[in-house]
Amino acid sequence: MRSKPIYVETTIEAGMDKVWKATQDPGLHQQWDLRFSEITYMPKEEGKPQEFLYKTNIGFGISVQGWGKSVGSFHAEDGSRTSSLHFGTNQKISIIKEGRGYWKYIPNQQNQSLQFLTQYNYEPSFGKVGRFIDHFLFRPLMGWATALSFDVLKRWMEKEETPASQFIRFFSHVMLSIFFMFIWLYHGIVPKLVAMHPEEMMMVTNTLPLTMKQGELIVLTVGVIEVLIGIIWIFYPYKRRLFYIQAILFPVLMLAAIVSNVEYLVQPFNPLTFNLALFVLSIIGIVISKDVPTARNCNRKR
Repeated sequence: MRSKPIYVETTIEAGMDKVWKATQDPGLHQQWDLRFSEITYMPKEEGKPQEFLYKTNIGFGISVQGWGKSVGSFHAEDGSRTSSLHFGTNQKISIIKEGRGYWKYIPNQQNQSLQFLTQYNYEPSFGKVGRFIDHFLFRPLMGWATALSFDVLKRWMEKEETPASQFIRFFSHVMLSIFFMFIWLYHGIVPKLVAMHPEEMMMVTNTLPLTMKQGELIVLTVGVIEVLIGIIWIFYPYKRRLFYIQAILFPVLMLAAIVSNVEYLVQPFNPLTFNLALFVLSIIGIVISKDVPTARNCNRKR
């Protein structure tokens, strides 16, 4: 099983020197590159490549550490630059054994922009099992992380928005999306499709003149719709539109539940407080999802 090298490309509306510094200075590089938590340059010996150590925190107190060498850089007559790297790790938990890659900077003199691209490849650890995991999981994840990092760098160079603030907004957006996916799936499956909770039946039959069988059909239908909404939250890429829809939908659901039985207002975790909380979170989602960095903005193929 042979995997293709990872390739990512973007266009940055900034000068060569500014982008070069942000990508070659280890203190700046580690700010925007999601693949690295720390980058430390070692004392450089004359005539030898610049060596560095890197560290990537993967959570739960676990980190992967490795080494790298700036094999060389080339400044062409047309103004383009290339920086080549050799990297690897001896840490047994790392799926990356050793690899090589390069960054290329191609200026566009007409509009003062810069084409910034990378390509790199590596040898996975753990034999056939490692190659399988790398091909179907780790390598796509690395490609996504590289593309997301490139978009963060682009926004930093063009809009002066710090990488830290971008990542806070990005991961807040992700957590809200996962939260709403869970809410819709849970409330569609557990109280409606599985348990057919009496309270669900009461909210329907108290509002509409229906028989019990008709009420059950309505509850089942609503449950299926909620499950579909949860699935949409997983796959639909334009989450901001979903936040807008929810900001309208949750007040309507809140009023419908209260109209069906006003006594719900005195119960703990009642429809008023629950839907109001979801409404506020949807508003927050609208705010933070504006112009959020995304890997989709980068080209992943030559």
